[in-house]
Amino acid sequence: DPERFAALVKSCGSVPKAFRQAIKEADAVLDRRFLNMENIKLIIRRRAWTMDQLMKQLWHQFKCATSPDIALLAVGGYGRAELHPHSDIDLLILLRNRQLAEKFRTDLETFVTQLWDIGLEVGHSVRSVDECADLARDDITIATNLMESRTIAGNPELGDLMLAATGPDKIWPPKDFFTAKWTEQIARHNKNNNTEYNLEPDIKSAPGGLRDIQTIGWVAKRYFNANRLSDLVNHGFLTAEEYDILNAGQSFLWEVRYALHMLTKRSENRLLFDHQRAVADMLGYRDSNANLAVEKF
Repeated sequence: DPERFAALVKSCGSVPKAFRQAIKEADAVLDRRFLNMENIKLIIRRRAWTMDQLMKQLWHQFKCATSPDIALLAVGGYGRAELHPHSDIDLLILLRNRQLAEKFRTDLETFVTQLWDIGLEVGHSVRSVDECADLARDDITIATNLMESRTIAGNPELGDLMLAATGPDKIWPPKDFFTAKWTEQIARHNKNNNTEYNLEPDIKSAPGGLRDIQTIGWVAKRYFNANRLSDLVNHGFLTAEEYDILNAGQSFLWEVRYALHMLTKRSENRLLFDHQRAVADMLGYRDSNANLAVEKF
């Protein structure tokens, strides 16, 4: 709400303080919804939506925001509109051509500095459309992040141009993309002892974790141009029952991750023994005559 934000700036005395206060208020509302066991998908998407509104407010304070040749994009997990309490906020400042970086240097540097002053965990890059294509051609991670981009502010045409320049008909055709992501997955599984039965699992990177579900989505998007896991049912890749199982598993892992971030106040994805009882309690598990809550969890 622009009026609410203006009032915050006035009461706090500066933009960074107003942002911190706005984020604090939003966190309180969303964390309360989580503890009330509301729909986790809506909570993490609402957190991303809230961050979008704040980014727009900050972006539009700068002259660069009026240019049709520059846009602010969310990429990676933030691009998927998935934000947990301490997730990284990955941004791409997209330019029609590289010369604009020098033209708007002061604006862009001040914008990024203010994000740091606010205390956000931000990863950012400033690239032209052509630079995105060149870098994505040589780096599967960059190509994957760009696939999930969406425009927060500025000219949406630039995002469309970038997606066209990095699409499967230009770079990383579906077969090559699948091979690269499969190789990535094998290396990640090996790093996690190639087991999903670790007593202190990494819920993001271990076999069966969130990264594996994301990998299914990435490969499907590259092959079918599918934007949601549910689209895989329409394409005959998953049955409705398989999709329901996958979706329920993802929601459960999201709940665990959200709880870990709340408990540790950082981007923690390891379900360490120290956290397991508290997470079980936050997720509504209770002791019974047969089992302790943490055992049920």
